[in-house]
Amino acid sequence: MSEKAREMARELPDNPGVYLMKNSEGTVIYVGKAKNLKRRVSSYFLPGRNVKTAALVEKIDTIDFVITGNEYEALILENNLIKKYNPHYNILLKDGKSYPVIRITKEDFPRVFKTRRVIKDGSKYYGPYPDGSRLDEYLRMVEDNYPLRKCQGVLKERKTPCLYYHIHKCAAPCIGAVDKKEYGKYIKDVEDFLEGDDSSLIKQVEKEMLKASKELDFETAARKRDQLKALTVMQKNQMVQDFTSESRDYVAIEMRSYLSTISIMQFRSGRLIGKALYRAECLSDETETLLSFLIQYYSDGDSLPSEIFVSCEIDTELIAKYFKEQLGSAVYITVPKDGKHYRILRMAAENASRDVEKRLRDVDNTPSLEKLQEEIGLSVLPRHIEGFDIAQLSGKYTVASLIVFRDGNPSNKEYRHFSIKSLDGAIDDFQSMREAVSRRYQRLVNEGAELPDLLMVDGGKGQVSAALEALSSIGVELPVVGLAKEREEIVFPGDRESLLLDHSDAGLRVLIALRDECHRFATSFNQRMRSKEASFSLLESIDGIGKERAKRIMQTFGSVEAILSLTPEELAKGARIPITVSERVLHKLNF
Repeated sequence: MSEKAREMARELPDNPGVYLMKNSEGTVIYVGKAKNLKRRVSSYFLPGRNVKTAALVEKIDTIDFVITGNEYEALILENNLIKKYNPHYNILLKDGKSYPVIRITKEDFPRVFKTRRVIKDGSKYYGPYPDGSRLDEYLRMVEDNYPLRKCQGVLKERKTPCLYYHIHKCAAPCIGAVDKKEYGKYIKDVEDFLEGDDSSLIKQVEKEMLKASKELDFETAARKRDQLKALTVMQKNQMVQDFTSESRDYVAIEMRSYLSTISIMQFRSGRLIGKALYRAECLSDETETLLSFLIQYYSDGDSLPSEIFVSCEIDTELIAKYFKEQLGSAVYITVPKDGKHYRILRMAAENASRDVEKRLRDVDNTPSLEKLQEEIGLSVLPRHIEGFDIAQLSGKYTVASLIVFRDGNPSNKEYRHFSIKSLDGAIDDFQSMREAVSRRYQRLVNEGAELPDLLMVDGGKGQVSAALEALSSIGVELPVVGLAKEREEIVFPGDRESLLLDHSDAGLRVLIALRDECHRFATSFNQRMRSKEASFSLLESIDGIGKERAKRIMQTFGSVEAILSLTPEELAKGARIPITVSERVLHKLNF
């Protein structure tokens, strides 16, 4: 990072606009928008930056800016500049974002084919279809049964037909071998199936499959079986494309370090018709990344649903205005806090979380670990690192998180939570650290399990000392360091001076990633404990449910989400409550 860039940030105006960060070669590496340019850009240079921001800041040499009339104009300009410059540190959605649809062209002799592009020329579109292989199978069946033309573009008259006519795959309208009325019957059969009149076609394929099987023609029977599977999938998803009626998308983002995964679940006419994951490497935060993704994903305006539910707070009014004025679609966008939309969004978030964690595991961090070993003076390569963090809310729900990294990547199955028991309502992070460390390593010693190569705690000298005291009390020797967040200092025991490395240092980035994961895991568990208590309160507020019944219900089913998946009969039986009460519970929880 150049001091020149820091000075440029200080001199920016207090206006809305767009800023362009450039490296020493003059290449635009990041584009962002702001209500207040000076305040937003200056925030990048404050102490305590996360590893992603620090990595970006290290590359900045100069900063350009464009003042706009308001934040809405900045949003439009930002989107255009991202497309123009393709900055390395911005999220950029690649092609292939949408599910395929079937297109029946608006022509005298229409074509039927798969596409991901919707053109408003009067063509009919059916779908979208998340199972592309079944869609291909269905289209092959159409090709086998209906002699539709394959040539692209405007139909041209020919003197002689192409090969498809001679192998009975095309009726050859190009030479007048079929008229519009006869050809239209083929198209009508395809449309009838896609629009719901499917019984005759399915029965026909079933009949042909059974006939082939009886005749021991297993190759034909297998082909008909595949066709039947394709028809079944098509039957479940058939729908003339209408993205304004009963259409909802659920969009959740999960970020770990510089990796982000965005999960989308699409509902049309009340049915889940597809799920997809989109991956990116970017250094903006969740809010900026998600907003940029939404603008790029729906940029053609043809796939916009009537409602979008998102997983983090974004400026919903701003982006709704963009969709309305730039794409001509009124879209309701919100962050659900409870209810069925919240539960569906949680499923999308879980898909995104698992994907981004898998991506982290696939990264080879050996060079970074070698760097870390050298910098902090370890005798062995720290392939197995464990980290602790403490989370609490005013002395309540105090928990410790244990995170395990193997070869520099998260090992999720080894994560652990510790509900701190020794505080009696007091607020004492040092004692919490002692308890969590003692419980963890006493158990490993008792089981004869492998000890880590390095222990890291979130905090400074006090946390490091508390961890060492706990280890000493059970006779365990481990190298211990702390990571003090304000300046990302590596803190050592005793009199050894702290180590202050460049924020882009590969070894330091391993520790920061571990610390951030510790914090995320501890906080999420803390929130779940509070949510569980809230669930008890919610159940107890229902007529007919007191403390005992609420306790029995939660012990039996574990969560409100699990309860909502039950029928009234299942809830009544499992919780041993009257059916009328179980119906009342489900009715209350659904609203």
